[in-house]
Amino acid sequence: MTTLTLTQTVAAPSSLPSKLSRYAATGARCSLGLLFFVCGLNGLLSFIPPPAEPMPEAAVAFGVALVQTGYMLPLISGTEAVAGALLLANRWIPLALTLLAPIVVNIFAFHLYLTPGSYGMAVAVVVLQAFLAWTQRAAYRPLFAPRQL
Repeated sequence: MTTLTLTQTVAAPSSLPSKLSRYAATGARCSLGLLFFVCGLNGLLSFIPPPAEPMPEAAVAFGVALVQTGYMLPLISGTEAVAGALLLANRWIPLALTLLAPIVVNIFAFHLYLTPGSYGMAVAVVVLQAFLAWTQRAAYRPLFAPRQL
């Protein structure tokens, strides 16, 4: 017959919600990182064929304007590729999310105003970005602290 003494402890069961949230954060980070890394490289190297269906006139005009600047499209694509690589490497996650934030806002606005009806991917990107920013909220807390004069 075995008895427990005061020095023996019973292991507490692992917390399922914390494991689930950890895996969800890893899945979201890898998904968003892969999406932006591949799309950023595609913007620089053009290895994914363009969609077969024609884009609305306003969306085409926006794309042409980005190309005609000579620097904006490579800058956006390079930023996407670097931030995506940071997310995939699990390094400097708050910085990567900060770099991607204006791009994510523009993706959402692009689909909302220039290609109405195609919100699926834009909403997914916003949700992933918001979820990851929430998981990294401690890193952003100093940005919202009132400044001491």
